[in-house]
Amino acid sequence: MQFTIQREALLKPLQLVAGVVERRQTLPVLSNVLVIVDGNTLSLTGTDLEVELIGRIPLEEQAEPGEITVPARKLMDICKSLPEDSTINFRVEEGKAIVKAGRSRFTLTTLPAADFPNVEDGEGAMSFAVSQSKLRRLIERTGFAMAQQDVRYYLNGMLLEINNGQLRAVATDGHRMAMCTVDANIDYQEKYQLIVPRKGILELARLLGEADDLINIVLGTHHIRATTGDFTFTSKLVDGKFPDYERVLPRGGDKIVLADRQSLRNAFSRTAILSNEKYRGIRLMLSDSLLKIQANNPEQEEAEEDAVVDYSGAPLEVGFNVSYLLDVMNVLSNEQIKIILSDANSSALIQESESDDSLYVVMPMRL
Repeated sequence: MQFTIQREALLKPLQLVAGVVERRQTLPVLSNVLVIVDGNTLSLTGTDLEVELIGRIPLEEQAEPGEITVPARKLMDICKSLPEDSTINFRVEEGKAIVKAGRSRFTLTTLPAADFPNVEDGEGAMSFAVSQSKLRRLIERTGFAMAQQDVRYYLNGMLLEINNGQLRAVATDGHRMAMCTVDANIDYQEKYQLIVPRKGILELARLLGEADDLINIVLGTHHIRATTGDFTFTSKLVDGKFPDYERVLPRGGDKIVLADRQSLRNAFSRTAILSNEKYRGIRLMLSDSLLKIQANNPEQEEAEEDAVVDYSGAPLEVGFNVSYLLDVMNVLSNEQIKIILSDANSSALIQESESDDSLYVVMPMRL
């Protein structure tokens, strides 16, 4: 096989595909990227057996068809190190891949394409198309709340739910929960749920653009596949039951606080400096039109700040992990936020004052 390509045309898709490849592998072929030339299309595939990503690049010059696997990181590092307007020539000779550009020449080891594992191509139970910007919004608004290495493995991912034409994402690590819902005009009336693993969500987010271009999604019993013009992304699903998130949503909170998001975020950030580094607890004391924020740490240091808020009701004192509050403030975009509380032992419900497509639940802390 042999092909010629501009450095820029190869680098971006190669970086995305190589991002899926784990540094430490049990199988040597998994640290490679599968390179296939078919007609005038070059395709690159990376996988870690959980997540697979295929990037397709049109070739402008005549190419010889073929397929081979080469070390993903090394090929990416070579492309990165070449001058910007380089033309790269790639060919396979006697079981080695030869990469030439200008006066540079690299010889890489290869493994046969037949050794490269294929993520299952099962039948899809349902498929739909959604704009990339909507899917991106879902992930950006909720992804931070996914657990990282929880023994409850079903929390190390994101719940995607289709219900009445809407697409909803829910993530929780047991201490806080994030939920976002968008209208997706999906013609499916029953409720359909699946859990996409954390790595799959993070890789999918890297592919999505800001635009309203559509992304086609196929849901199978054990996998999700998303296809754009240039990429095909496949991820296995987490086999488990996600908690009933509806039960976690606090009901009947009677203390409603309206506040300026930016100024509250800054006040939390300043107070957090002197919070306990391990537990990150801050105390919120609510009274008419005033929110007093306090933090202290084992070194007997204290921080206190008064924030002006729109609130009239009974006074309340409640503790929270400030990192969880800041995470929510950082993903919301509206200027005004609404915090709904009921008592010192109940979770807070946070949302934008103008819209309720994103809801956040933060559990209280005993301080």
